[in-house]
Amino acid sequence: MIEIPQLEHVDLEPYWSEEIDHRTAIKHYLLFALYQDGIIAVIHPQHRAEGLNYLSRLGLAYPIYTMDEESFVRLRNKFLELQTSNAFEEMETASEELIEAESDLLEFIQNTQDLLSDEASAPIIKLVNSLFFQAIKKEASDIHIESHERKGEVRLRIDGVLKKHLDLDRRVASLVINRIKVISNLDISEKRLPQDGRTQISISGKTLDVRVSILPTYHGERVVMRILMQSEHIPSLKSLGFTERITSAFYHLLTHSHGMILVSGPTGSGKSTTLHSFLQHIASPDKNIITIEDPVEYNADNINQIQVNERVGLTFAKGLRSILRQDPDVVMVGEIRDQETARIAVQAALTGHLMLSTLHTNDATSALTRMMDMGIEGYLLSSTLLGVLAQRLVRKLCPHCKEPDTLDADTLARASLDSAGVYYRAVGCPECNFSGYKGRQAVGELFIVDDTVKKMISQGLKDYKIREQMKKDGMQTISDRLRELLNEGMTSYEEAVRVGLMDG
Repeated sequence: MIEIPQLEHVDLEPYWSEEIDHRTAIKHYLLFALYQDGIIAVIHPQHRAEGLNYLSRLGLAYPIYTMDEESFVRLRNKFLELQTSNAFEEMETASEELIEAESDLLEFIQNTQDLLSDEASAPIIKLVNSLFFQAIKKEASDIHIESHERKGEVRLRIDGVLKKHLDLDRRVASLVINRIKVISNLDISEKRLPQDGRTQISISGKTLDVRVSILPTYHGERVVMRILMQSEHIPSLKSLGFTERITSAFYHLLTHSHGMILVSGPTGSGKSTTLHSFLQHIASPDKNIITIEDPVEYNADNINQIQVNERVGLTFAKGLRSILRQDPDVVMVGEIRDQETARIAVQAALTGHLMLSTLHTNDATSALTRMMDMGIEGYLLSSTLLGVLAQRLVRKLCPHCKEPDTLDADTLARASLDSAGVYYRAVGCPECNFSGYKGRQAVGELFIVDDTVKKMISQGLKDYKIREQMKKDGMQTISDRLRELLNEGMTSYEEAVRVGLMDG
């Protein structure tokens, strides 16, 4: 019996080599990691024979270790992330199907004579496939294709901001839109009415859902395609960027078996992502989780999802009524929009269900007033509401090109910033596509409905009074968190102001 040393509670970095078939190695419970300035082979504690067997076939002479299950899973997840990011480079796609570089795509559009033959022609298919590929490569959330008077235009939404991608001939734009209609099962002859559809695209063995919306405009149709995530790509609360304090408080709220938890914020602030990360955290075989959404943005395997369909009369309120007859443990409603949905949601929270939903409010405490405006009595709110998370998404400065910024005394005083602090501004470089920002993170404030709040609600106090009291009791607001990010050099003053630094 070979004695293999065991590592306990370690967080190692993966060693990735093109010469090793890591996909097969992972299947045989074998990983490679950097440890004490060297490379080691790591075998799963319960699958030693299988791991050793595969390692012997590779003929690599690395020191062999095993580690506790939690550490092994953590290392394996890092490998899976690397595998996904390398998948684009490993694509074995025929050259006629994809154009990988943006400059090559422009050259292709300018030089291809067949583009205008018809929408089923190979060049149009190649062009549409390449748009999807480049959008995913740039981590865009939406693809916009617009028809103008003399040309068409493609723009990508990256980190919440639209960036121009390329210009198209007007007739080419029309053929591209027709191709998108074909793959989304929409009517290509209908150009006068809006149409909504869905399609799936396969890239390097991964299938992505795409939501398609087509709108007729004065100069022709425009298309917006939202690239939706699969359940395995839903980030955890911690990786969204929330502070340790908010994360642990929220995990505590999610242990309740009944009550209502709300997430508030403007459109595009990541509310759906946060809700789905909650659901992935609490999903287990012994829980019946049902959601009703408009639309279903994340395709999750372990929860039951219903899509609102106003045309056939399936509204949030009607769907929610039906869900409550399905013996659910946890219910998620995409958005509380009207009085009827609000009333049913509160009743569900009162009768032993954990209810998650979103609201459009500027801060966490305003959710109280919004619910009362929809006819929910104060005593019902204090009985059912567990907490409200208000959130925004803030762009992070590109670490490759950010530069120190000088803020004048008035600006520092207005924003309550430390005059001795070092602040940074966005510049722009090839790494960040010349935007100055790379990636986003969530900032939030968590308002927990404790006994003090319940008492204040029963006394009929307005939400701004409750907010003042919560701040005195130590609630960190969105603007407090933005100041922290400014002090850490994570974002710029302009971005912090845009997100809500001055909102208090």
